Amino acid sequence: MSVAAARPGGVRQTDWLNGVHHRKALNLFMIVVLAHWAEHLTQAYQIWVLGWPVPQARGVLGLAYPWLVTSEWLHYGYALVMLVGLWMLRRGFVGRARGWWLVAFGIQFWHHIEHLLLFVQAQTGTFFFGRSVPTSVLQLVLPRVELHLFYNTVVFLPMVIAIILHLRPNRAEAELMTCACAPRLAVAASTP
Repeated sequence: MSVAAARPGGVRQTDWLNGVHHRKALNLFMIVVLAHWAEHLTQAYQIWVLGWPVPQARGVLGLAYPWLVTSEWLHYGYALVMLVGLWMLRRGFVGRARGWWLVAFGIQFWHHIEHLLLFVQAQTGTFFFGRSVPTSVLQLVLPRVELHLFYNTVVFLPMVIAIILHLRPNRAEAELMTCACAPRLAVAASTP
């Protein structure tokens, strides 16, 4: 059954998700995003504050379960969850917010391709670009830790802008919204 398949009562799952449950789904999605940020910031702290070598600086989950990091399952799983989440929640965004949300989706699509390359290399043991470890395209010019911080930032910023605009729509956008994410007071106070 597809994601957009009919649910009981004739409502598609994406309508249900982007309508009455959009705020809950968005909050849950942001918890996943912030947990991932916490992992990367922990890794950065391990490297630049504690002075750990990069292979030992694996964040919190990577310390408990090193195979998640070395096998690329954790990174690829997160990239896929992000891509699916951005896609599934997009219909709840309208107007200016939708544009920013789609920018985040587009960047995450490429980020996902980069993680797919890493995942395939880790699973097959065949490394690209003449390297001895899994390597992504942009990793040819930026170190991996810095690259991941960059990717997470350039996906996160348009998401935050989209959410702010979504929660404070103008009158025209408020009329197009299928969810109740925006407080009534903000909708009434916003400009046309």
